[in-house]
Amino acid sequence: MSERRGQHRGSTMRYTIDPTHSTAEFTVRHMMITNVRGRFGALAGTVELDPAHLDKANVDVTIDATSIDTRDEKRDAHLRSADFFDVEHHPTLTFKSTSVAKSGDGYAVLGNLTMHGVTKEITLTVEELTESGKDPWGNTRVGASAHVKVNRKDWGLHWNATLEAGGILVGEQVKIAIEVSLIQAA
Repeated sequence: MSERRGQHRGSTMRYTIDPTHSTAEFTVRHMMITNVRGRFGALAGTVELDPAHLDKANVDVTIDATSIDTRDEKRDAHLRSADFFDVEHHPTLTFKSTSVAKSGDGYAVLGNLTMHGVTKEITLTVEELTESGKDPWGNTRVGASAHVKVNRKDWGLHWNATLEAGGILVGEQVKIAIEVSLIQAA
């Protein structure tokens, strides 16, 4: 956007993601038995919104793919490798919104998710957007919770192994859950 950080266009307010109070987590089926959960520890971005016209919001998020953490260093190294995220060539995941629409009690945020060098359109379901409030340091904050389910193969993440008893090692469907704390720019 052409607007400088911290400036307002009309009643549009610019917020930055507070990375220490925000998470991007995922869940995927492992060995067709259990779900394995992981997270990306480093995310950054901005959200521009007008509380009176949330359908005009703009979301721009970047996630550091190297920050993947599934609580197993060998698995994390494999996920960073060319078999999966190939962080040497694709160090980030990005999401840029294209439209926002009211959906039930929340919002549907349509946008482009780029992962592993592939861009696909997804719809994030925003279940909750909190009222703004002041934190102990005088910052104005807003929180949001969103989720989406994607097929990892749509982004070229095809690696898998067949299990001896039948089935596959890693499920194709990945549930993504995002919790963000947003700080209004000064």
